[in-house]
Amino acid sequence: MTTKKLESSSSNGHITEEVAILKRLLDETTQQLVGEETFETIQELVSLSATDQYVELEKLVATISNDEMVVVARYFSILPLLINISEDVDLAYKVNYANNTDSDYLGKLSATIDTVSDKDNAKEILEHVNVVPVLTAHPTQVQRKTVLELTTQIHDLLRKYRDVQAGIVNREKWLDELRRYVEIIMQTDIIRERKLKVKNEITNVMEYYNVSLIKAITKLTTEYKKLASERGLTLDNPRPITMGMWIGGDRDGNPYVTAETLRMSATVQSEVILNYYIEKLTTLYRTFSLSTTLCQASDAVKEMAEHSNDTSVYRENEPYRKAFNYIQSKVIQTLIELKTDGIPKRTTTLGDVYTSTNNASVVARYVQDKLTEVASEFKHEVFPHYTSAADFKQDLLTIKESLEANGDHALIKGDFEELLQAVDVFGFYLASIDMRQDSSVHEACVAELLKSAHIVDNYSELSEDEKCQVLLKELLEDPRPLSSTHAPKSELLEKELAIFRTARELKDQLGDDVIKQHIISHTESVSDMFELAIMLKEVGLTDSESARIQIVPLFETIEDLDNSRTIMTQYLEYDIVKNWIAANKGYQEIMLGYSDSNKDGGYLASGWTLYKAQNDLTKIGDDHGVKITFFHGRGGTVGRGGGPSYEAITSQPFGSIKDRIRLTEQGEIIENKYGNKDAAYYNLEMLISASINRMVTQMIANPSEIDGFREIMDAVVQDSNVIYRDLVFGNPHFYDYFFEASPIKEVSSLNIGSRPAARKTITEISGLRAIPWVFSWSQNRIMFPGWYGVGSAFKHFIDQDEANLAKLQHMYKTWPFFNSLLSNVDMVLSKSNMNIAFQYAQLAKEEEVRDVFNIILDEWQLTKNVILAIEGHDELLAESPSLRASLDYRLPYFNVLNYIQIELIKRLRNDQLGEDYEKLIHITINGIATGLRNSG
Repeated sequence: MTTKKLESSSSNGHITEEVAILKRLLDETTQQLVGEETFETIQELVSLSATDQYVELEKLVATISNDEMVVVARYFSILPLLINISEDVDLAYKVNYANNTDSDYLGKLSATIDTVSDKDNAKEILEHVNVVPVLTAHPTQVQRKTVLELTTQIHDLLRKYRDVQAGIVNREKWLDELRRYVEIIMQTDIIRERKLKVKNEITNVMEYYNVSLIKAITKLTTEYKKLASERGLTLDNPRPITMGMWIGGDRDGNPYVTAETLRMSATVQSEVILNYYIEKLTTLYRTFSLSTTLCQASDAVKEMAEHSNDTSVYRENEPYRKAFNYIQSKVIQTLIELKTDGIPKRTTTLGDVYTSTNNASVVARYVQDKLTEVASEFKHEVFPHYTSAADFKQDLLTIKESLEANGDHALIKGDFEELLQAVDVFGFYLASIDMRQDSSVHEACVAELLKSAHIVDNYSELSEDEKCQVLLKELLEDPRPLSSTHAPKSELLEKELAIFRTARELKDQLGDDVIKQHIISHTESVSDMFELAIMLKEVGLTDSESARIQIVPLFETIEDLDNSRTIMTQYLEYDIVKNWIAANKGYQEIMLGYSDSNKDGGYLASGWTLYKAQNDLTKIGDDHGVKITFFHGRGGTVGRGGGPSYEAITSQPFGSIKDRIRLTEQGEIIENKYGNKDAAYYNLEMLISASINRMVTQMIANPSEIDGFREIMDAVVQDSNVIYRDLVFGNPHFYDYFFEASPIKEVSSLNIGSRPAARKTITEISGLRAIPWVFSWSQNRIMFPGWYGVGSAFKHFIDQDEANLAKLQHMYKTWPFFNSLLSNVDMVLSKSNMNIAFQYAQLAKEEEVRDVFNIILDEWQLTKNVILAIEGHDELLAESPSLRASLDYRLPYFNVLNYIQIELIKRLRNDQLGEDYEKLIHITINGIATGLRNSG
């Protein structure tokens, strides 16, 4: 039986048929919007791109008027999107098929639990493993929520295509419906006219919970427990997958994140999960029509039924129904309390509930289910509400126990089981919100507090030892808040204190899990962490014995990662820190930043420095009796730590995953992985399996070889770092090349998120945020951050000894870390196109600036040759035929977009593109990102 990763492929017959239908419908729609001449131009563009006639393609694009570009750009942006939908549908079919048969595949949960079940500590491993995908802002997926909803409609229709082929669904009706949505999407603004606000980011990402995540996670957790039970392992309350959230709490470099957005994030999340519970309870209410004339109910269930507002005469013998109604009413009141900040409404009716939920679908379902009957009996008084999810669960367990006592075990399966599981996973908060701020902000706030309290006037001028002494004295000896003085406070300090106060209130209201971590960007010293502790102390979130929010350092640059060992060694030796960690069950989280380390030192240096840091920090934790857990700040692209998740996790150092791992998910990656419940189930399943396999399996074939491998990597990486920095920070023309030969200025103005493109202003590479940096290199098809410096460094090593190539080939075959490292380079190179990149280079005005491209081109060719030699392949993506087929199919379409984008940038820079047409560039940016699928 072979084990392989489930992937959709454009060579698949179903995809080929579906895309042909979609393209035909798009062609028909486009013909209606433009004249025959423009439509023929579009078809000629496709033909020229498919046959690699780039010179002719460039000439033809230059003849298209601005007015014609409006439809042409849209056509080539929407076509890759339609291809993506078809591939996603195919993947969903494969997921369902594989899970309903004995088919094996990479990351299959049953196989993973088989592997771990033989271990002596199997129950402990399965009970405690916890993988946390953290959904973040920075959405490089620039499409509007409206477009995402339209793609969902098309996805659902394509899921029916195989029924159409079988004659189960009428083909003409199905085709008309599909045509309708294609016409709508072709005439809908793809991108936002205005920049997203934080609240938009919050509501947008919530859609994935409603569409897929809640269903997928509850189903997966139930299956996880069942598989363990079948192997004799009864688990108490495992939570293999829980969710995290950055939006609303991550204020590093984002001035729009405030106490209000933090509260909004928590409130909206709570509203989503409470609405889910209300809908589930509606279903259970309709289902559990059990009559006491035919079955028994416990006294506890009967008591709940007596408190129900459902006084219909038709429910007199249906205690379970009335009990579910009682529970639902309490959940509804809990939602009202949440939305009114706990202010009781003395005249609450179900109509008020409809208004408060702000959810038309919930209202409709209530009406459809004849809950107006309940509404008419709903008393005009405050109904009891739940103060905790544990109380809610206990009421549900009361019903469960009654059913079990009556022998009705089958009734607990399905919706009831799903609801119980959801309460365990999501509570009343849905996802834990991370807070994050830059260390410099904490320092400024603490300096102001110390000065206003007449403790230290010049805190920032103190040495590191002096800072720690001052901070420890405040943490250990003085219980009073520093902010209690009447001294006026700066706007920054007021804002930060308000955020921390709100965090305290939310934890008190929704439970401690709603906010568990506060991350410190640019952690450069122990005092950075104690400064955060001072801020937490101000609102009662920490004292000398415990911390209700864990202090999490973030090490980002190469230098920070190198210094992390010293910092964490010192930090873990303080008694107060030992107390905090002990109160957190022995865990200390550390976040690792992939983006800045890559921008700082290049792909190889970043990957290797992160690998070594994990190894060393894990050992430091072991030496101090602390379980170090890692939070991986990965992006979608290889240049930001991206790549296949399963391989990324299983290539981590052995022992670095204790039982917890967190990783960021963002941009179009969220849509790709979690856009429907089948894909969500599969991708979450892979995360769990990869984590468990890495915990219990020494992946490397011969562990005794690892020291030799590391010596080779140390030398190669040092060389690659020099090569990378020599161009990026040493070449005087590189900065101008990047800003002239890429759409960075246009990307920075694109409405892709609430956060500014740079931490301050874009005056140097180091100040630019990693996302626009990587995004721009993907747009001009160089993919620079994912490979530059790799080829020369390995070539230098190979040239030193004729046996060195064989050593690298052996490392590739036997060391998962090295295999993953090079496979990602292979993938990035396959998505690059140096013919197109050359055309972008011509946008630069000066010849010496354009010459930077020649340096990059030489390194690209060398890197390709070296990677293929080490892999032992003749062509890229030899081990990923499905991805190669997918790219072959879509490249002719979104390659055209690059030429359109280049032409539009030329016109913009030559004042030949009016304001009304500038957004066309943004449409091409969106289309290219859609075609590449992992560009952010």
